[in-house]
Amino acid sequence: MKEFALIFRLKDISDFKPSPEQIQERLNWLGSIAAQNKLVDKGNTLLPAPGTAKTVRPDNIVTDGPYTEIKEFISGYIIVQAESIDEAVEMAKGNPIFKIGGNIEIREILKIN
Repeated sequence: MKEFALIFRLKDISDFKPSPEQIQERLNWLGSIAAQNKLVDKGNTLLPAPGTAKTVRPDNIVTDGPYTEIKEFISGYIIVQAESIDEAVEMAKGNPIFKIGGNIEIREILKIN
C-alpha cells in the first residue's frame, strides 16, 4: 500500500473555527477511515494566526507566514494508506471541509528506506 497526505485548505480564516457539529462530522469522517485501518497519522491542525508561522527563503530572509503570498491557507493534514491515488481521492470526498468552501490536496508520499 502507498501513503498519501491529505492537505486541507481553506479560503477564509473565519472558517477556521468549526462549530461543534462540524467537529463531530470531521471526527466521524476520520473514524470511518480508521475503521478501515487506512489512517496512518491523524495529522494536526496548523494555526493560521499571525505569529504562528514563518517562511525562510534563500539568503536567510525570514518573513511572517505565507499569509500575504497565498489566497488559501493550509489548515491541517492527515496521512492515509491506499492502493492508489484514486482510492485516496475517494476517501477525501467524504470530508465535510467542502461544505465550507475548503478543498483537499492529495499527495503521494515518497518513502525512502
